[in-house]
Amino acid sequence: MPLSDSIRTRLRHQHETIRELIGQLPEHQLRQRANPAKWSAFENIAHLACYHPVFLHRLQRIQQESSASFDRYVAEADPAFPGYLQQQLTRLLDEMDAQRKIVIATLEGMTDTALQRTGLHPRYGLLTVSQWAEFFLLHEAHHLYTIFILVQELRRNLPE
Repeated sequence: MPLSDSIRTRLRHQHETIRELIGQLPEHQLRQRANPAKWSAFENIAHLACYHPVFLHRLQRIQQESSASFDRYVAEADPAFPGYLQQQLTRLLDEMDAQRKIVIATLEGMTDTALQRTGLHPRYGLLTVSQWAEFFLLHEAHHLYTIFILVQELRRNLPE
């Protein structure tokens, strides 16, 4: 079964929402944590950028291994994550755009058989590549919602 039109459309455009959400807020404000125990808007963006190569690696393993199995992804345990936190916002967004093109090309280049290959998620069980793509997008949407909330809090606290 090919990728749905919904998945294809969201893959192409959903990540673009970040720029719309953050608008003209300066990076130093996006880096501020509203709650010291929770990520800032910037940290959420860095996480989304950092996860693109992880997702691509998972897709590759699903195609190469007969029983690909994955641990739960934890950004703080990813040795690459601190490097993403060090980057400037514009570079993060540009990197995400570039990685997204690779994700799209990878998924759209797969045959129906390749899209039906499976990988084991520790919480959600055996997922086809199409289901992994859906999971990727829903995970991203969750962080977009979080970024929206955090940006609204920042705007509400700006001096008039």
